[in-house]
This record gives sequence, C-alpha cells and structure tokens, in this order.
Amino acid sequence: MHIVITEKEVVLTKQEYQSFREIQNDFFDYVTSLGPWTAEEIVVYLETEYPKIAPSAKEQVEALIKSGHFEVILKGLGE
Repeated sequence: MHIVITEKEVVLTKQEYQSFREIQNDFFDYVTSLGPWTAEEIVVYLETEYPKIAPSAKEQVEALIKSGHFEVILKGLGE
C-alpha cells in the first residue's frame, strides 16, 4: 500500500506500483508518496502525523482493504 500526497488531498492506494514515477503518472497533482508499506505501517504513520484523524486510521485502512476499490481519499486529517 502507498500513501499519495497530492496538492489537494491525501490518498491511500492498494494499487501495486514499481516506482514513484508510476504513481506520478496516475495522479496529475502528485506531490510525493510513501511506501510500499504494510497496513500496520500506514496506520502508525497516519496516527503519528494526523493524531486527530477521524474515522481512525485503522478503520480507514481496513475499509480500503475490504473494499473492491484500489484507492480512497483519507478523511478527517484535521488540516
């Protein structure tokens, strides 16, 4: 899984990428990305960087894993 930071949002994706350049091609307003990381590593990162995230980082990561979607815009980052 990757965290993709764009100019307007933070996206969590379970799409497999071989390099950041592939991610850059999928997100027109790409700024940076983190990963690939495990779900647990992503939860720890999000809880550290966004302590007031709601719904919780764990809930959002688990929802993406269980869904048929490849990405989700993270909610409640308190920006």
